[in-house]
Amino acid sequence: MSYSISKRVKKILPSFTLQMATKAAEMRSQGIDVINFSVGEPDFNTPPHIINAAKKAMDDGFTKYTAGPGMIEFREAICEKLSRENALDYSPTEILVSNGEKHSLFNACQALINPGDEVVVFSPYWVSFPEFVKLSDGFPVIVKTDSENNFEPDFKDLKKKISPKIKCVIINSPSNPTGGVWRPESISRLLKIAKKFNWVVISDECYERLVYEGEFFSAEKLNRSEKIGASVVSCFSLSKTYAMTGWRIGYASGPEEIIKAMAKIQGQATSCANSISQKAGIVALTGDQECVQKMRGKFLERRNHMLLLLDKLNNVTCDKPKGAFYAFPNLNKYIGKRVNKKIIKDTFDISDYILESTKVVTVPGDGFGAPGYIRLSYATNKKNISEGISRIKLALDNIK
Repeated sequence: MSYSISKRVKKILPSFTLQMATKAAEMRSQGIDVINFSVGEPDFNTPPHIINAAKKAMDDGFTKYTAGPGMIEFREAICEKLSRENALDYSPTEILVSNGEKHSLFNACQALINPGDEVVVFSPYWVSFPEFVKLSDGFPVIVKTDSENNFEPDFKDLKKKISPKIKCVIINSPSNPTGGVWRPESISRLLKIAKKFNWVVISDECYERLVYEGEFFSAEKLNRSEKIGASVVSCFSLSKTYAMTGWRIGYASGPEEIIKAMAKIQGQATSCANSISQKAGIVALTGDQECVQKMRGKFLERRNHMLLLLDKLNNVTCDKPKGAFYAFPNLNKYIGKRVNKKIIKDTFDISDYILESTKVVTVPGDGFGAPGYIRLSYATNKKNISEGISRIKLALDNIK
């Protein structure tokens, strides 16, 4: 029997980061000693006080649907958090709770983009950004960044690509995949351009609590403090901050009209977010934050350890990532070289070769719009980092 799959599905790419993580899990299930640098999630368990809040919620009967935009207690907790940590005042009507921040970003694109609209996406980009745009029948406009300056926007390239069709711009700082953290000057400059051309800024601030040098600047905080007046939808996650990836809980804040439109779409797609995760989320945001600082401290140790080892690899350079939990080394000098009678054409070939020869899972930069780079997650222990980089060194030394 043959089926006619929609054109919508055919025009998007699969999430190859999930594919790499799946490949690692399959290898482990076969008893293969694999080291996984592909996974974009903390290796810590969710802190006990958050888990206990979920258990209590179930025991107390909070196992039903909630209000579509999220239970009012959780949205009030989010407003409290945004005021306390981001210096932003919001009301619950300007908050939408979703099934993970990825869902928030998807909702924003669905609510804002019409067929034929263009959306600025900066490269390297998180793999889902261009696909969210395509799923909304829009067109991603890929703009370069400066690899020597935290992968901040290349404003000259942006200027060349400005058109009347552009509706939105997606930004991500700290960045997945680079770990780059944009300076406030660059964010402000982009906000002013967005205001001038009436673009909506969709700001992915998933890694806001994982900044190791300097200070995190929320796009909307800069927008308000500098009185720029751009329209900003900010998307946040509990997944990375509180090791809650599997709980699927995130939220967005922004102009009430946009938030209501996003909620309308979500209401038809998933009704509401997970009620138990919302109860746990209240405790996560309002409770003791020491757990966040401890995890951040561990990530910083692991980052420094990985960078020290990467610095010893031949023909590899890696800028210091200032946030998130990814290193983004440049292996461009290996492109075009030969190993096992095959020519390495791109980073897909490099990642496949490293996996086949040393059983280390990496993510090719070509999939992020960054030829020559690979992404390595240091959300794993230092022993795995040492062993994994040692294996990668053996693999690269065989490329001639």
